[in-house]
Amino acid sequence: MPNEITIYTDGSSRGNPGQGGYGVVLISGKHRLEKSQGFKLTTNNRMELLAVIVGLEALKKEGSRVTIYTDSKYVVDSVEKKWVLGWEKKGFLNKKNPDLWIRFLKIYRKHEVRFIWIKGHANNIENEVCDRLAVEAALGKQLSDDTGYQPSAESDCMF
Repeated sequence: MPNEITIYTDGSSRGNPGQGGYGVVLISGKHRLEKSQGFKLTTNNRMELLAVIVGLEALKKEGSRVTIYTDSKYVVDSVEKKWVLGWEKKGFLNKKNPDLWIRFLKIYRKHEVRFIWIKGHANNIENEVCDRLAVEAALGKQLSDDTGYQPSAESDCMF
């Protein structure tokens, strides 16, 4: 029988773009793991997606049954409505975050994954933990570079 794993995720950015972070809680039976990381300049959507990726990459055994709870419509709709598969076929042309979507698809395909969208800040205990982890990471002093983040041309405009 495949491993049953529950993953809760959240992303945060202080400004969009701005400092950002993600928070992840993995639960399997009596085991629990919390992960987070902060970045100097990124977006909320990048952090939401990166949280899911980091959660899946933390799994040790392929073929696990995974339920991911997230408050990100961006992530849930992109996967559940299969938009990301269409983007992949077109080489992610003119799509944001291709580096993360490529990384996501690589790990996503190794497991049996289903997504459940939950309303953010609605007293879901584990989502609140992820939110706290993401915000603390975004406000931390040891921020990493989000090397895949590419500001759009509009952000260079001075008016």
